[in-house]
Amino acid sequence: MQKKLTISIDEQVYEGLYEVIGPRRISRFIEDLVRPYVLNAELEAAYEQMAQDESREADALEWAEATLGDISDEPW
Repeated sequence: MQKKLTISIDEQVYEGLYEVIGPRRISRFIEDLVRPYVLNAELEAAYEQMAQDESREADALEWAEATLGDISDEPW
């Protein structure tokens, strides 16, 4: 469900959004920018769900350990 929001911004900023992003796309652009800052709970839940996938976690661990071997000879 979508909600309507009225915000006030500088005229030049609006004109830039209108020119660069385009009409009828500004709301989506702003939503995409704001979403990561206000929906952290969803991100945490997604990480928890991924962590419960034992096969995926085993693959990730194998990849991480193999990567460490690639850099073991790199100078610090």
